[in-house]
Amino acid sequence: MLKDRLGKIKNAGQAVSAKAKNRVGGSDRYLVALDVGTEFIKALIGRVKADGQIEIIGVGRAHQGLSDMQAGAVADIGAVVQNCNQALAEAEEQAGVSARTAVVGIAGELVKGTTSSVRCVRKDSERELDTAEMEQIIALVQQRAEARARKNLAWELGGKEIEVRLVNSALVNITIDGYNVTNPIGFKGRDVVVQLYTAFAPMIHISALERVAGELDLDLLAVAAEPFAVARSVIGDNPNATMSAILMDVGGGTTDIAVINEGGVQGTKMFGIGGRSFTHSIERDLGVDYAVAEKLKLGLSGHSDSTKHQQAVRGALEKTCDVWLSGVELALSEYTDLDHLPHKILLCGGGASLGELTAVLNETNWYGELPFTRRPSVAFITPEQVVGIRDSSGKVTDHTFITAMGLLRVGLDTIDQGTTKLTDSLKNKFDRMLSV
Repeated sequence: MLKDRLGKIKNAGQAVSAKAKNRVGGSDRYLVALDVGTEFIKALIGRVKADGQIEIIGVGRAHQGLSDMQAGAVADIGAVVQNCNQALAEAEEQAGVSARTAVVGIAGELVKGTTSSVRCVRKDSERELDTAEMEQIIALVQQRAEARARKNLAWELGGKEIEVRLVNSALVNITIDGYNVTNPIGFKGRDVVVQLYTAFAPMIHISALERVAGELDLDLLAVAAEPFAVARSVIGDNPNATMSAILMDVGGGTTDIAVINEGGVQGTKMFGIGGRSFTHSIERDLGVDYAVAEKLKLGLSGHSDSTKHQQAVRGALEKTCDVWLSGVELALSEYTDLDHLPHKILLCGGGASLGELTAVLNETNWYGELPFTRRPSVAFITPEQVVGIRDSSGKVTDHTFITAMGLLRVGLDTIDQGTTKLTDSLKNKFDRMLSV
């Protein structure tokens, strides 16, 4: 696979030189973001700059077959490897380098991301908190979160126990005796409450992605829950971020939702309705094959009977929109720890391009039973809003690339773990430490 891709790079000498530099940690470092979506594979190659920013220098995309993925999870490893190889070859040809260090996104209904709180009562309230004690508290939160993830998955799978692995963690909030702190080191107090976001995924899904990376000769830096990656894309590494928003990544097989409150990820939810669900509804209602249904959905059909079917297409989309909206309501109703939900909804992903989705969010009273203080506003996330990443390829043009950009952001967080500055808050330091 690697040899095939290298053969497509126009300047082979430049590619080999850059590859060697990347492997030995030369002046330039490169990251690959691989967004393995149900409908498309997207590959981004980013150059890590000296100032801690990422410059996107290569972009590739490849279409997935209908049987390659199932609800956001890999179903055919061999086919997905071929598709990833195609996307990577395109990105490498544009970038002129063969980057090896990769971050791969993971999605699907069985990926569980929640915010957990642990209250620790300290025996000696006069002793100052230190890093070792905070690490112990965080480890306790992770253990409890993993137990809860296993329990929830077992319930969803009818009592079947499955192995899970932590894929992402991030500090949300720390209080000492009811007082919010950003850096608890040196504080005294009795009650320490830590809120920690954790995302767990089934090992069977993670191992499939690890196999894909291995077949592509990639050094896997991290596997990241995709809604967490989207959240990282808009929060960045500012420890004082106060952004509050609901992020919705509508892909081909799933809809991934992340809720950010005052700069902290409160949780992530996923359900198995995406762009392909709308295409299947047209396929069923109109009795056409999938390819024709997709063209009708996108309004690209050249058939003379497309006008005749417009009303039927619209009806099929409306029915699936109602089901999709029920999934959104159910997911948001589970954020019971928040007094009210953020009134800003930000969309990304190829499935979000369907105009019916923005229309139903903007024009119906779907939010009436949820704790919103007013009608939420709806907008797309633009590449310019992604913190710390800029595009020099000219191909990252819209909201469909946000997830892949978020994976680059997670990669940057991960490679920077352990490199702390004197001005870093504990939250920032532990966010780096918790990158997995």
